[in-house]
Amino acid sequence: VLGLLVWALIADTTYHLHAAYGWVMFVSTFFWVATVLLFVTYLLQLPLKFYVIPWPLVLVIFNAVATVLYITAFITCSAAVQPTSWRQWDYNRRAAASFFACLVMLAYGVSTFLSFRAWKGLGSNAATSQVTNHA
Repeated sequence: VLGLLVWALIADTTYHLHAAYGWVMFVSTFFWVATVLLFVTYLLQLPLKFYVIPWPLVLVIFNAVATVLYITAFITCSAAVQPTSWRQWDYNRRAAASFFACLVMLAYGVSTFLSFRAWKGLGSNAATSQVTNHA
């Protein structure tokens, strides 16, 4: 939802006049669509049908790449915001897009951490990690 908000806020400005916002648009649209496709994949339980694919590793890689690219998009969007723009509403929307890009970056970062823990098996509970053969 936040990535869609970044996309909508930038798209509502005159982003085509500034090349930096093209990168922000690409990152926000690409990862919004990719995240929706990944969500639908899990919603339809396709990982159970395609068991050969290491899905936990795929999630770690996807989230890590999304985090790194959203870091660059956030920095680009924040650096390109100019308070002296000739249209005041462009400034407001671009500043809001920078804020939401930061939130998306943090969300993907947390998701990377959690998917890495799930991939490594560090998130198991106490009941599954106990020894069962007490003689």
